Amino acid sequence: MRDSYGRTIEYMRISITDRCNLRCRYCMPDGAKWIPMSEILTYEEIERICREAVRIGITRFKITGGEPLVRKGCADLIRMIRQIPGTEEVTMTTNGVLLGENLEDLLAAGLDAVNISLDTLIPEKYQEITGADELERVRKSIFMAEKSEIRVKINTVLQKGVNDEEWKSLAELAKKNKLDVRFIELMPIGQGRAENGISGAWVLGKLKEAYGIEGEFYPLEGRFGNGPAVYYQLPGFQGKIGLISALHGKFCDRCNRIRMTSTGKLKACLCYADTISVFEAARHGSEEEIRKCLEQAIRGKPKMHHFEEQNFITEQKNMSQIGG
Repeated sequence: MRDSYGRTIEYMRISITDRCNLRCRYCMPDGAKWIPMSEILTYEEIERICREAVRIGITRFKITGGEPLVRKGCADLIRMIRQIPGTEEVTMTTNGVLLGENLEDLLAAGLDAVNISLDTLIPEKYQEITGADELERVRKSIFMAEKSEIRVKINTVLQKGVNDEEWKSLAELAKKNKLDVRFIELMPIGQGRAENGISGAWVLGKLKEAYGIEGEFYPLEGRFGNGPAVYYQLPGFQGKIGLISALHGKFCDRCNRIRMTSTGKLKACLCYADTISVFEAARHGSEEEIRKCLEQAIRGKPKMHHFEEQNFITEQKNMSQIGG
């Protein structure tokens, strides 16, 4: 389905829980209150929504949280969505803490790729950022996933004075391993407004300087996922480096997604608080009612975000409440 600006919407990010086993300060503040499970979509309701989404052309799904693997049966949901006729891909974003012990079930369910959030390789700093001493467990999960030959991407958010000096050690995960590392600009949403993010252009300049790249350095052509990352191949690297520059490299003209929160709120743009609820339709309504909610959300998708202008940002929720 196309939105009112002619963009093809084929991708939906689905949050299945607001809960997480980490406390990354730019995502989930201390004192966060959990949504009662009665207000969260069941897996069967999510599958109903996905079936109607496929009928209108959304064929690629990303399972997110919170942390999706803290909700029991996550692999069952992936299997349910993967088996819907017309589904092309089901992927997942995770912090990696529980990935290793769930990897076999996820692969058997048909998971196509996994994105793993990792902002530092220093144990003490990892605990400072996330509130948990789980770095070694996450690293083991990463290498287990890589060996399984599923597509693996590392998502890194750099912040000034926090982990910006680690850009090279994180990038070199893609040099030594068959995985991609993506540097994502910090979104000015919720707690993220108070932090100091790093631009993709800054990272690209550092990469060119460190690896002796002279002159123009062109991004790779082709599709390497569902999102807006621009990828580069560095000399001697097994994997690729990706940059997701929502603030400094606006990609709204090619945005192909909508989001759904764990409570069934359809969200067409992260910048704005506007949502369409599909909860009642999924729990008590018909397939046609579900489809109408999806179509309404797509038709109402705004032309662009305005993250560069704080006064235009109406979204006040934290990323853990929206879905990563």
